[in-house]
Amino acid sequence: MKIKSDYVNTPVWKEVTIKSKLPEQLECLDEIAHNLWWVWHYEARELFKSLDEDLYSEVNHNPVLVLERLSYERKMAIVKDKTMMAKVKKVYAAFREYMDVKPDKKRPSVAYFSMEYGLSQVLKIYSGGLGMLAGDYMKEASDSNVDMIGIGFLYRYGYFTQSLSMDGQQIAKYEAQNFNNLPIERVLDENGNPLVVDVPYMNYQVHAYVWCVNIGRIKLYLLDTDNEMNSEFDKPITHSLYGGDWENRLKQEILLGIGGMLMLKKLGIKKDVYHCNEGHAALCNLQRLCDYVASGMNFNQALELVRASSLYTVHTPVPAGHDYFDEALFGKYMGGYPSRLGITWDEFIGLGRQNPDDHNEKFCMSTFACNTCQEVNGVSKLHGWVSQKMFSNIWKGYYPEENHVGYVTNGVHLPTWTASEMIQLYNKYFDKSYRNDQSNEEWWHAIYNVPDKELWSTRMALKKKLISYIREKFTETWLKNQGDPSKVVSILNHINPDALMIGFCRRFATYKRAHLLFTDLDRLSKIVNDPEHPVLFFFSGKAHPADGAGQGLIKKIFEISRRPEFLGKIIFLEDYDMLLARRLVSGVDIWMNTPTRPLEASGTSGEKAEMNGVVNLSVLDGWWLEGYRKGAGWAITDKSTYSNSEYQDRLDATTIYGMLENEIIPMYYDKDKSGLSKEWIKVVKNSIATIAPHYTMKRQLDDYYSKFYTKEAARFKKLSADDNRLAKELAQWKETVAERWDAISVVSKNNEIIEGGLTGEKYKFSYVIDEQGLDDAVGLELVVLKNDQDTSDRKIDRVREFKLINTAGNLYTFECVDEPDHAGVYRVAVRMYPKHKDLPHRQDFCYVKWIEL
Repeated sequence: MKIKSDYVNTPVWKEVTIKSKLPEQLECLDEIAHNLWWVWHYEARELFKSLDEDLYSEVNHNPVLVLERLSYERKMAIVKDKTMMAKVKKVYAAFREYMDVKPDKKRPSVAYFSMEYGLSQVLKIYSGGLGMLAGDYMKEASDSNVDMIGIGFLYRYGYFTQSLSMDGQQIAKYEAQNFNNLPIERVLDENGNPLVVDVPYMNYQVHAYVWCVNIGRIKLYLLDTDNEMNSEFDKPITHSLYGGDWENRLKQEILLGIGGMLMLKKLGIKKDVYHCNEGHAALCNLQRLCDYVASGMNFNQALELVRASSLYTVHTPVPAGHDYFDEALFGKYMGGYPSRLGITWDEFIGLGRQNPDDHNEKFCMSTFACNTCQEVNGVSKLHGWVSQKMFSNIWKGYYPEENHVGYVTNGVHLPTWTASEMIQLYNKYFDKSYRNDQSNEEWWHAIYNVPDKELWSTRMALKKKLISYIREKFTETWLKNQGDPSKVVSILNHINPDALMIGFCRRFATYKRAHLLFTDLDRLSKIVNDPEHPVLFFFSGKAHPADGAGQGLIKKIFEISRRPEFLGKIIFLEDYDMLLARRLVSGVDIWMNTPTRPLEASGTSGEKAEMNGVVNLSVLDGWWLEGYRKGAGWAITDKSTYSNSEYQDRLDATTIYGMLENEIIPMYYDKDKSGLSKEWIKVVKNSIATIAPHYTMKRQLDDYYSKFYTKEAARFKKLSADDNRLAKELAQWKETVAERWDAISVVSKNNEIIEGGLTGEKYKFSYVIDEQGLDDAVGLELVVLKNDQDTSDRKIDRVREFKLINTAGNLYTFECVDEPDHAGVYRVAVRMYPKHKDLPHRQDFCYVKWIEL
């Protein structure tokens, strides 16, 4: 037998993590590093920075990596340094004091589902505003000491890193995250092995690891499919945010909703309210329905309980922004669920259609969320109204202004986004109560007690801090990517902290109208090239890799910024992340926002600027429509003069130029002998005192509790008591009403003719209704639409409820009196609807019958 020249089997590799050992005296730092509490406590950030300033910068301010890479000699030097150890003990004492507070059990508990979370630039699981909002929400939940957990994904690549080519073309680079270097912890099972959640997909399962992010006092659980248990087809589910085709998007949403609920079940976690932050998470309600049906309830009974404890927050102002799936693709993955629920396929897919019987309509996650959540809300007052209109076809029979869609205007986490210099200023002059009572404007009025010189010097320090950051971060990149070193040097030399600095930094989508400022380049050139009154514009933001128009905008701005007259005066800062955002929202003088109304659902970057004494110049859209106060910023009208968007853009651009030339720039440079602009400081103080307190995340969280969580938790408790007795009764009542609805009839009517009537006169309407044995289950109301001269988009003039005045067996007599108070031509009709004291609102059981007047 010939002996083989080699004989090797396949290696059986096991991943083993070796960690850097810390001296016992410094072990507390590892505990802090693995809790994102340090993100919003500047004393902790300063402590990690002081361990090794160069290393801290090199690892992008990641304390886990700082501790991992500190040399043994440096660690021992820290232990021997009494001053340094005193800092360590002080910060750890503050951390433990914060952490040892028990959760407030008086408020309902919440499970919060979101596709992204913006917590720190260290953890790349966010792309834009939705993630920033969710991350801030988690932090405030911790500060407010509520019982909340988050559910999301641990992305291997997250969102892309942006750079620009020499001609301004966006280059998107996806960089893998090394999970061992992140401030996260792997969740283990009772045997010490990684916890695995098995999620059903078609006829197989996807296996997800679970990771935990400690965010102060609360936990965020993240699912991860990039492991050897999964096929190459399924590993990428958690590779990148909003990546891949529609099939991958559906697989992500199955994992977030269904996988998220299965994960909570495996962890033994139950909450009072389940909050879907956008429609991506809507399938959590599908899993909850399956669980209730599996426990012995029928579908309608299960739906009562799921609805009562679910909230859907929409962030999208246009129907095209929602996720729609073809029936064939949806059925490929979801075909087995109707049998589990005890309903037909058409009934199931109909839950995701505004017209359930239209087989050509795609399944929409947002519609499914509306149909399975008791409450729905937009993210500003205007967006609430936009959402009422957008979803109105789901609840036919009611006009948009009548449906239950509400709103909570977004806010921002004060400690995260307020520069440490401003925090110190507030702590010095504000009553200490402001920290726990941030929405109380009374505390913020103390800004008027701050000497003008001290506020001005603080603002100047923040401007210089931004410039230092730009020089530190971008010099090397620009020299490498932009070719001509003399241009780079010219740009850096032109960044003058004494100049009026204006920021426009956000996602580059066309509706944001980043191009507006460049409508008249000659006029813009005169503005930025006035030697006595210099003005700098900073642009930053990413365009989605599939958004060619957005990328084109970036390229156009970059090209303009390289023209001789704009060099160093219009600056594009690439790779907009949380670190750069913190510097910009605190380091410029004006924050500019120019969206096409009403396409800005809320917007929060301007709110972050407010916390730092940066003044807003914005279109009256989103949060600024509510936030604007005269003398505390500048507003571009929300009125459209032209239907032609190009003409409107030109008009709005002219308005902005005029504001800058005639009002803003002269005010900023109107300085007294001491170098202070008294009028500018007055605007800054007005802005901080009257606007900032109303747009904190503390106010937002409190609004969600007062408007939604508390009432939903109370109703769910009522429905689920005594083995879900009321939920079962209500479901049975709905079934009975539905069966008899078409048979309910008008036996007689006696209406005084309102045609040709006069204002001030009373008119009586009377109906006798055969309720088919339903026992006072029907209500009637007179609906009067506005006259034709009214140009508003709200149609209802008034609604008059009929009173029940007599019953005789199945016959119920209703009467209503109406007194017109304005002349005009009106449309009048009578609406019949089912009524029950335990319904949360009409749209919960949206049966409507219009009866003849």
